Amino acid sequence: MRSLASLTTFLRALAASAILLAAGALHAQALPPGVRLGMTAEELQAALPAAERVQRPQRLGGGLVGNWRAAPVEIAGLLFEPTFFFAASELRRVEYVAAAQATPDNGAAAFAALVQWGRGAFGSELASRDPGSAYAAWVSNDTDVYVQQVSDPRRASVRLVYKARQLRDGSEL
Repeated sequence: MRSLASLTTFLRALAASAILLAAGALHAQALPPGVRLGMTAEELQAALPAAERVQRPQRLGGGLVGNWRAAPVEIAGLLFEPTFFFAASELRRVEYVAAAQATPDNGAAAFAALVQWGRGAFGSELASRDPGSAYAAWVSNDTDVYVQQVSDPRRASVRLVYKARQLRDGSEL
């Protein structure tokens, strides 16, 4: 009986820890206050006065340039660095990236917390998993949101991305 009581106590503590971890993840996934996809760089600066221009911008397909960043934020126990990507003078993508190679699980717990948050915020996800990574994605109105975990111990990371949804007609396929 004593071991059953100990097990019950342990399971309750584990559940409480999971709830706290998920609650810690919940507050940080939304875009920062005043930030919205489609805004200009000037509007971003007004919303986030501490945002800084990046010395060496990241370039992605579709003309996206990650040329602004903000202070790192803690999400689900990891420190995520936000980068703001613009194309055609509009904010089109916001990426939060955290290195996870120093964590014993390569970011798996943070990824799981973000997936739980996404389910609560957007519903069921479209998911995939292979031996080196996991991915979960949602669509919310005109925004695509996804979270990705790369579990390679040398370059483990967790990424949360908001991006403007791009719909294409049949002539572009």
